[in-house]
This record gives sequence, structure tokens and C-alpha cells, in this order.
Amino acid sequence: MKEIICNLHIHSTYSDGSSDYPSIAAAALKTDVDVIILTDHNVRVEGLEGYRKGYGRQVLVLTGEEVHDQNREPQKNHTLVIGAEKEMAGFAYDPQVLMDEVKKVGGLSFLAHPNEFALPMINEPDISWVSWDVEGFTGLELWNGLSEFKTVTHSIRDGLKYLFFPEMMAQAPLGTTLAKWDELLNSGKKIFAVGGADAHAIKFKKSILKRTVFPYEFHFSAINNHLLIEEPLTGNLDHDKALVYGALRKGSSYVGYDLPAPTSGFRFTIEDEDGEHHQGETVKLDTGATARITLPHKATVRLVHNGRVIEKKTDTDRLAYPLSDPGFYRVECSIRYLGKQRGWIYSNPIFAKPANRRKVL
Repeated sequence: MKEIICNLHIHSTYSDGSSDYPSIAAAALKTDVDVIILTDHNVRVEGLEGYRKGYGRQVLVLTGEEVHDQNREPQKNHTLVIGAEKEMAGFAYDPQVLMDEVKKVGGLSFLAHPNEFALPMINEPDISWVSWDVEGFTGLELWNGLSEFKTVTHSIRDGLKYLFFPEMMAQAPLGTTLAKWDELLNSGKKIFAVGGADAHAIKFKKSILKRTVFPYEFHFSAINNHLLIEEPLTGNLDHDKALVYGALRKGSSYVGYDLPAPTSGFRFTIEDEDGEHHQGETVKLDTGATARITLPHKATVRLVHNGRVIEKKTDTDRLAYPLSDPGFYRVECSIRYLGKQRGWIYSNPIFAKPANRRKVL
């Protein structure tokens, strides 16, 4: 398997971001990301996809859309639409209609910032997802980089600290979002998680003080999606788009917070006599199945089964655990950074089915 880094949920000057496509791509080229997916509000920008080169490397730039009903107050139910190849904002009036239309054209749909807080001191409302009866979406945004500002800011002092020292902001995905994901998985839905930057590179101005807060380059070094693909990117747009969207579609990825320490090299598999089974896949639990986790650095690792932690190890870079129970398994890792334990890696699940029972004659 080849690993590439994908950053998504990015806004440009086509909606409420502060930079154009070339400038955003230039910021990405200064980091380790391989793919960026821009998702402007209620518009799918045409004609700007492709590779950008610089600094001795290249970045694949793709276009999606963040869709929400602009006539709704407050404007809940934001959806990241990726790979639809057509504008979907016209279906925002009904979340189920939107999901159905995205699925019809072969696109992907992720519920953006499904749980978040309001921040009245800067007139920011809570724009969580509320239509939980909707069916047919691909997954949810487990960790949103910009929304976390609302989570951790409780005073003007807090706000200024995170605006000027953004590396201190990220803690972990919201517990309510993790719990909702587990609830959906336990209900039998194959729902996959992504991490989103929600990058705007906001222009902050207060009196004589001017600053771009949470710049694009910062986001590209923080919460990313690490995609596991079967062959390397080739430089061909259509071929490589298919690889990227295929990995997101089947959950062959994990969310990595790359600022404390690079997460590339993390692996979570279930091994049995038939071989290795990867994130997003389904395995039948025959005798001898083992979950194997490898980390690129020592950290705290937790193996989760059906929403419950069944094994935890600290200060380790590997874990092996024998499996016998069906259900879903996923991994959470945390690492110490800037004085506290912070979320670091969140895998997509591997699904385990009961073994076939042999008839006794």
C-alpha cells in the first residue's frame, strides 16, 4: 500500500477564504501534503483542477463543494460534497435529496462539523448537523480544525492565545462526535471519518494590529487525511482522482494530526490465515485473527471495539491483540505535545463478521 497525505475542507476567494487557488496551492507545496480538496460554499469551481509544481515537488488540486441551505437560519447541515463533478447546491433545501443526488452521480458526502459550539463573543453561531434521520452519506468530519477554536475559546484571552499561537489549539475530536460515529457504526452503517481543515486564512484586524490567522500553510501541517492507495500517484489527473476518491469512499484512510509528530507510517490491520485486512475492509473472524497496530513514534494507543476501549498501552509504538468478537474495530492514539496529551491518530474501522460455522454431521 502507498500512503499519501490529503487535506480537505478548504475555502478560497470563490467563497469566504482569503486566497485564490494558485496561492493556496503554493502554500501546500511548502508542506508535505500530496492532495488538497477545495470546498467553497455552494459553488463548484470549474477548470482549476490539476497538478501544481514548486519547491521540487507537486500537489494535486481538486475541487469539491460545501453545501448548505442558505435560506435556513441558523444554517445547519453543512455537507462536504466531493467527486460529484457537478454543482450540488441546488439540492441543499433537503438533506436527503442532496445525499440521494450525490450518490446518483457517484459522489461522496461527508457531514461537516457535525457537532460544534457557538461563540457569541465573535457572533459565531453553532452550525452543527441536526438532520440525523438522513441516509446514504459516506461519512462525517470527525475533527474540524477551525471549529475547534469555538470549543477551546472561553474568553478573549483564550481567543488571542489561539489566534497568535495556533499550534496550542488542537486537543482532540469532540467526544460527542466520536460517540455519534460509534452509534452509527453500531447501527450497522458503514460510515467513514475524515479530518477537515476548514481553512479560510482569516484576515484579522484590530486597531493597528493586522494578521492572517490560521493560515493555509498551518492547516496543511496539522489535521490531515492519510490515504492508503494500491498504487502511487502518476501525475495523470483522472487516474489520480480515482485513487483519491476511491480511498475516501471505502475508508482506506486515517485522520492524523501531523503537527506534534508526523503520523505517516501508522498501520492498523487485522491478520488471519488469509492475510492482512485493512481499514474499511471486512474480515470473517476465523481462528487466529489478530489486530496489529504500528505507530511511527511512541504514544498512547487505544483499540476500540463497538465504541468501547478494549486495550490501551502507553509509551509504545506497537500493539497486538487477539480478536474473537464480531463488530467494528478502530484505533485512537494520543501523544504529548506542548505540555498535554493531544489527539494524534484516529483510524477508520475494520469490520469483523462471525466465522462461518461448519455443520456437524
